[in-house]
Amino acid sequence: MADLTPCPCGSGLRQLRCCALDLAALSPPEATALLAPLLTQAEAALAAGDLAGAENQTRHLLELAPGHEEGLMLLHRTSRQQGRLPAAEALIRRVVTLNPNNFWATNELTLLLLSRGALAEAELHARNAIRIAPQNAQAHNLMGLVLTEANRPLIGEYHYRRVLELAEEEEPITLANLAWNLKNQGRIAESRALYQRSLALRPDVLQTVLGYAKMEEADRDFPRALALLDEAETLLPNSPSMQLTRATVLSRLKRHDEALAILHEPEDGRLRLGPAELSEKGRLLDQLGRHDEAFACFAQGKALALELGARPYMAEAAADMAARLKSFFIARRLAILPRAEPRADLPQPVFIVGFPRSGTTLLEQTLSVHPRISAGDELPYINDITQIMPRLLASPLAYPEALAELWMGDHRDGLAELRDHYLTRAAKSGIFREGADLFTDKMPLNETHLGLIHLLFPQAPIIHLLRHPLDVLLSVYSNHLTHGYFCAAQLETIARHYALTIDLVAHYRAQIPALRYLPLRYEDMVGAQEQTIRQALAFIGVAFDPRCLSFEKNTRYARTASYAQVTEKLYDRSKYRYKPYLKHLQPALEILRPLCERLGYEIEG
Repeated sequence: MADLTPCPCGSGLRQLRCCALDLAALSPPEATALLAPLLTQAEAALAAGDLAGAENQTRHLLELAPGHEEGLMLLHRTSRQQGRLPAAEALIRRVVTLNPNNFWATNELTLLLLSRGALAEAELHARNAIRIAPQNAQAHNLMGLVLTEANRPLIGEYHYRRVLELAEEEEPITLANLAWNLKNQGRIAESRALYQRSLALRPDVLQTVLGYAKMEEADRDFPRALALLDEAETLLPNSPSMQLTRATVLSRLKRHDEALAILHEPEDGRLRLGPAELSEKGRLLDQLGRHDEAFACFAQGKALALELGARPYMAEAAADMAARLKSFFIARRLAILPRAEPRADLPQPVFIVGFPRSGTTLLEQTLSVHPRISAGDELPYINDITQIMPRLLASPLAYPEALAELWMGDHRDGLAELRDHYLTRAAKSGIFREGADLFTDKMPLNETHLGLIHLLFPQAPIIHLLRHPLDVLLSVYSNHLTHGYFCAAQLETIARHYALTIDLVAHYRAQIPALRYLPLRYEDMVGAQEQTIRQALAFIGVAFDPRCLSFEKNTRYARTASYAQVTEKLYDRSKYRYKPYLKHLQPALEILRPLCERLGYEIEG
């Protein structure tokens, strides 16, 4: 009997004709020429606005020829138009697999990956798009988007400027994209000038006005940001993204009631809040002390994000990586592995590690006031090294097992190559500051790779920010983050991944006695600021500078969810904020209770 099981991706095709398809059994393209009328009918239906008819004809086509490239692209388009993003991604991914030189499909896949935060994979396909069409402005624009989002704005800037070179006339959207890139580099005056040029050419582009408003909000010019949002309101009234930005600005002005009123969903359905808007509404309700309503918004935002195609926690992949790291990085093996020598000709990293929302941005903003320390922000280079390591070491194994190649005579300098890859990327990112011989790397969850960091930079200080696990849980749940194998999707998965990382850190500390590791508590940073900062600076090896105590005067833009908080004077209202939410956190409580005890935190109702 034929297997009629529909594919879980939601394409409407049978599983055997979709994600379980054996690509080796496909017919050659010339054998499907007789099916051209079905494709013509599907394209005509789509052109007439008949999505159901187009899908029906395309599914008939793909049932007969599941590798039909044009049919897959057509079903991808109809799936995307109807918001079935997992199906759209599965279909366009198959096109790219069948024909890696299909430029349109490669661009489409890159955009989908970018939209859900899969930056590493998006970059692979963006690079391939440029290989396919090196003189194509769209390919360079997409590469600029990916690299800007991946916190490599200096290289992203290069690709945006290539777009402007390749275009026959000045392109306002590219100018706006470049303006956002420069804002992320902290080059506010240049960013503002580009936004003004873009709007002079096309004053009716909502995203440009919104980007300009967000830039002014980041630069703390709140009146100008609100004036720009008034302009955006005339372009598209009740736009959720515009309303969210206005609510954010009003919140920073402490006008919480006004901000909350904006994010009210009217009964006529004119404004339907998305996941980001629901989370912002929850955070506003939290600031007003309306905790039950706030948590309901957080939960609704998470559920809606999953419904719209957000990735659930990759539990098996996370557990497998943790097990392999613990198996490889053991004292016996580490004793015979080499260490990379430090380089004196380039600034050296200070690693600030910790779970998202644990206080790493606050510490970086504080330390980077020091004249010897520049801010690197969330640098992806350690994770990049785990991906390219097998190729650089010519190993058939994946990370971390590929490090076994270091015992081979022809790869004894492998760690120096990997170290130089990291430092070269950091130098090209534009983060080095004149007079600073150190820079911070605060990529969340870099503690997963403490063994690798120690091999590459054995003398580098590693400061681990700890915060009450229930505060971390609540703060991550109130935001939409992709770090940590998409663990932020649910309370239980946040707790499980937090437990996994704390267990890994304990393993590394037990197996690597020489690890330059300092644990700091967020609660101590806000309760005993000077003492804690003195401790951190002494551990790094630089003299105390009293200016570090006024981190809110640091004018750099922090590219994290905490960017607004670190522009305010030190406050302690985020300490033990879990208490009013304890009843809502019950699903994760038993997972985190042992960790609270291990880390010395009490659970108070």
